Amino acid sequence: MSVASRALERLKRIKSQISPFSMTKTKLAIGAGTAYAAYQYLKNNGYGFKKDVKNEHVYITGAGSGLGKIVSKKLAKLGANITVTDIDLTAAEQTVQEIELEGGNAIAIKVDVSNPENIKESAEIATKRFGNVTILINNAGIVSGKKILDISNELVKKTFEVNSLALIYTTKQFLPQMLEMDKGHIVTIASAAGYIGSPGLVDYSASKFAAIGIDESLRTELANIGSKVTTTCVCPYFINTGMFDGVQTRFPSILPILKPEWASQRIVDAILKEESMAIFPWFIGNAHLFKALLPPKMFDMVSEFFGINDIMKNFKGRH
Repeated sequence: MSVASRALERLKRIKSQISPFSMTKTKLAIGAGTAYAAYQYLKNNGYGFKKDVKNEHVYITGAGSGLGKIVSKKLAKLGANITVTDIDLTAAEQTVQEIELEGGNAIAIKVDVSNPENIKESAEIATKRFGNVTILINNAGIVSGKKILDISNELVKKTFEVNSLALIYTTKQFLPQMLEMDKGHIVTIASAAGYIGSPGLVDYSASKFAAIGIDESLRTELANIGSKVTTTCVCPYFINTGMFDGVQTRFPSILPILKPEWASQRIVDAILKEESMAIFPWFIGNAHLFKALLPPKMFDMVSEFFGINDIMKNFKGRH
């Protein structure tokens, strides 16, 4: 008997041993996977319902530069009134100037998001100008890019204050009015690092894990009381802004360093479509499934193969 014949006979035996139930499960899994892939494609390419944000009041943190600045300008073009906040007032004012040059409405306020009193003061100014905040975007963030033994305790504390605790401070400030109106949207700009840790991101990754947990818990709290206030958690891969200057990827076609313009539009689409969770690019969107299915050491091997463990090797960051 030839090799081909033996292989064919073996396949026939295997097929005879597979129960109809197993085949049904396989077909269902393939069908579900295909449907999910189609859903992700449509979602990532701007299809589907989009709400109108004209005259909505958007309060966004860390909007003096990077993603926050671009998202602010895009929402202003759609008719939203923007409160641009940043710890750098000059940068915030520059964002406002660019918005106004394009016919939008915005104000700039200097805000240290790690200071609850500072947030309260800014809220009073913002509300007086544009009314109650209806869309809160927690965008401000910092990254040290240092390994655990190289980072000071003070910087670890600051990372959590800005990336995690600030989300609670701003939510406590604006959620009561949203609940009273039974209308509002709280957006958390987290990170793919909130799903997968890597060397040089111990403090940052931990703070983003916390950010995802805050969003998830808030979402369920709102659902439990039947509130119409919605939440969106955005988890992008590394973006080519000054914040992550120097990061590199081994396989750009699968795990690209995202362009700010594309990433910001994806964030705006997630807001307009009120997505509960937006993870991109597509590969990262499935990474948590691999993490749940694979043993830790095997997942670590996969991460190493894709270069995730070396991505911060040439990190420079914003100076």
